[in-house]
Amino acid sequence: MTRESHELAIAARALVGCRFRLRGRNPVTGIDCVGLVICALAAIGRTPPRTPHYTLRNIEAGPLLELVPKAGFRKTCGGLETGDLVILKPSPGQYHLAIAETGARLIHAHAGLGRVVVTPAPAPLLNAEHWRLF
Repeated sequence: MTRESHELAIAARALVGCRFRLRGRNPVTGIDCVGLVICALAAIGRTPPRTPHYTLRNIEAGPLLELVPKAGFRKTCGGLETGDLVILKPSPGQYHLAIAETGARLIHAHAGLGRVVVTPAPAPLLNAEHWRLF
């Protein structure tokens, strides 16, 4: 884990409790899972790429996944580390981003709970991929 990965996790942790809002990018008015990543990157001095329009349920995550390397992440395998970016596929046609707080906990904007939360990472991370800052 790099210092910057650790800082990304701290920045994401600072957003816990923020209200959920689809396509939200402002912690004051609400953020979604993409907004969480954008806000955390901005907090550590990274300029996140512009995101295309998307819905809560996506048939294809390709346009968003193309932005991951542009945001400074590289695909990795093995166990989760603090600050890793995780994409989960909780159901067909639905993708969800999270930031690893540790190898066992994820920070994410939970639509059902209506806020940014920390939850245990599913074990194993079914239908998931993850990236690390470089």
